[in-house]
Amino acid sequence: MNDILPEQTPTWQFVEETLRTLLASYGYSEMRMPLLEKTELFKRSIGEVTDIVEKEMYTFEDRNGDSLTLRPEGTAGCVRAAIENGLLHNQTQKLWYLGPMFRHERPQKGRYRQFHQLGVEVFGLEGPDVDAELILMSARLWRLIGLEDAVTLQLNSLGSSYARAMYREKLVHYFQQHHDQLDEDSQRRLHTNPLRILDSKNPALAELIAAAPKLTEHLDEESRNHFKELCSQLDAAGVRYQINPCLVRGLDYYGRTVFEWVTDKLGAQGTVCAGGRFDGLVEQLGGKATPAVGFAIGLERLTALLDEGVVPLERYRPHAYVVRAGDTAQQHAALLAERLRDEVPGLRLQLNHGGGSFKNQLKRADKSGAPLALIMGEEEVINGTVGIKALREQAEQQTLPLDQIVPFLQSYVAGRN
Repeated sequence: MNDILPEQTPTWQFVEETLRTLLASYGYSEMRMPLLEKTELFKRSIGEVTDIVEKEMYTFEDRNGDSLTLRPEGTAGCVRAAIENGLLHNQTQKLWYLGPMFRHERPQKGRYRQFHQLGVEVFGLEGPDVDAELILMSARLWRLIGLEDAVTLQLNSLGSSYARAMYREKLVHYFQQHHDQLDEDSQRRLHTNPLRILDSKNPALAELIAAAPKLTEHLDEESRNHFKELCSQLDAAGVRYQINPCLVRGLDYYGRTVFEWVTDKLGAQGTVCAGGRFDGLVEQLGGKATPAVGFAIGLERLTALLDEGVVPLERYRPHAYVVRAGDTAQQHAALLAERLRDEVPGLRLQLNHGGGSFKNQLKRADKSGAPLALIMGEEEVINGTVGIKALREQAEQQTLPLDQIVPFLQSYVAGRN
């Protein structure tokens, strides 16, 4: 579990602000769920023989003897909350949530035991048009944050539960014929979750997996038409994609559409955004049968992809730093700072604390990243003025009367925000 330090948080704030604005523009509403859920929720939804449930969950008994788990993903909790609060009865819901998730797995680049995810979920719509909207929304995000060329979209369809059951038999038969070539993990999955073998990252299995029967060749007609229409809508929108018949996702609740946005810039952890349909999950967790689709984005991986210079850091730095030199100026400058915050909407103003010489205060002003220093010393207090010094460009220092400083800063901030 890692700390996110002050020099890193502007990148996080930029990504989170962009996400909130983007989701609002598509008509999605925020949902906030607890970090802790009953362990049974994840066993029922994710699947008892998935890596998450078998190896990765932080699970413990509370004082009442109940088994609780720190959420390893958000969809199960979102579905549970939607059912309990009556959000799904004859309704369509477009929801999103953002926050920490927890998995006890081997840390590596882009992967932590406490990590942060954005989740987006749609309930009550079964057509491929909403699948397409989610993919188009994620594609727009990459354009907004400058990652359009860093990620590639992969698509697949897992078909209906009946089609998967028929395909599973063929897959088990195939891998049984090559049992000795499977690694330990794949041998364990063969009779519990054989589709996950297709998702193995073991290069020694690549040739064997490539020759396995393809799920796309065993889809039911309805799923085949759904997938064909989704691809048609993405083609019409100009979204490039690759069909990956080995893309199965790691959670049991997926069916029909599955997709991932992947990158080759983060080593083994190449998935930045992933999702798909989970039409059976609401009923599985005790609600009425409800079509559903969604995706999740790992923010650690997303922020790791952003190059220096992509994030507009000036929007997170002060507009001005107040230098106050001399005993008389201390209180006057503090009161002026409060007045300016009242009267200049959006102003980010940092006031010098801890004293220091005029020269040292200017060094602090420079270090703050502010483009302006507002200077108040004994002379300015007597004359009712404020000095204005540019810190990021060559310009003569100017002095303004106190009654002109508010309109000056209002104009300055309006031009910067």
